[in-house]
Amino acid sequence: MATTIAALLLDHDRLAVAGALAARPMTTEELSEVTGRPARQVLVCVGDLRNAGLVGHLDGRYELDLDALRDAAQQQAEVEVPMDPAIGFGMTDDERVVLERFFSGRTLVEFPSQRAKQLVVLQRLALEFDLGRRYTELEVNEILFPFFADWSTLRRHLVDEGFLDREPIGGGNQYWRSGGRVTDLPH
Repeated sequence: MATTIAALLLDHDRLAVAGALAARPMTTEELSEVTGRPARQVLVCVGDLRNAGLVGHLDGRYELDLDALRDAAQQQAEVEVPMDPAIGFGMTDDERVVLERFFSGRTLVEFPSQRAKQLVVLQRLALEFDLGRRYTELEVNEILFPFFADWSTLRRHLVDEGFLDREPIGGGNQYWRSGGRVTDLPH
């Protein structure tokens, strides 16, 4: 149902009518005036939105059902996104199984609590760093942030488990790849 509603609202006319109804309940004439669409077109849009369960009719006015819209949005948010195949590149089949449990698309949705699984995730993340290159702490954070909002946890584990090494330089730290397998990732 959520996908149907999202597709339904991709139409400019239906979106305009739904948007107007989000402000307040309206009659067909009011909707026509607010959206700049002919009354006949407004009625077709309202009919489509009513059939999808998004609009109700009360006392001569159409009303957007915010609960139905919230439910559809919640259902859409709960759709599982499979792991991006690039995440599994260079990893064994067993490691891919572990990564599929913790990645949605290219996002690490949860850092594993078991050390063996942590090592698989860290092994994969280490592949993002070029051998022989030195990184500032900001650069490390920028590489890790797209994967997981708590990049400092990832950075700390990468250092603690020997995938990255760290050296204080000036007022900050410098990092470089010091462990893990070598695989050229596709760009």
